[in-house]
Amino acid sequence: MDTRQEQHRIIEIQLDQQNQPRLSAEAEHERSIAIFDLIEENHFHLLTADGPYILCLRSDARHINFEIRDNANQPLASFLLAMGPLRRVIRDYQMICESYYEAIRTKSPSQIQAIDMGRRALHDEGSQILRQRLEGKVDIDHGTSRRLFSLVFVLKQGVRP
Repeated sequence: MDTRQEQHRIIEIQLDQQNQPRLSAEAEHERSIAIFDLIEENHFHLLTADGPYILCLRSDARHINFEIRDNANQPLASFLLAMGPLRRVIRDYQMICESYYEAIRTKSPSQIQAIDMGRRALHDEGSQILRQRLEGKVDIDHGTSRRLFSLVFVLKQGVRP
């Protein structure tokens, strides 16, 4: 990996999930996969400083707090992302994920595929909104925004407004 690529990537993810209820097995699995995939491949460039970066995400009822540190754990930036624009997508994504996990147990492959297509479309919509909301602060690619949306979704599951 060249120096420029190393400077524009996340090398560690920390999720602050204190005071959150225990995640379902499905949500825990989604969180683990998103973190693994994100560390393996991402493009994340804080516009005010080069990395590599440590990304810490914390949720409250109305925001996701992004804390970005360098690889020596020194603070580089911190900002709040209001959840209003994502609230509907997260709610709809939660419902379709529940339907999907239920369908895996009881439905035909064609029914599962139809639900999964809807699930993927909502996931893409959420990741696009997230990417737009981060514009001007962080440059991320499509794959990174999808994985970050997965993490935001998991963090928001246990927090109610």
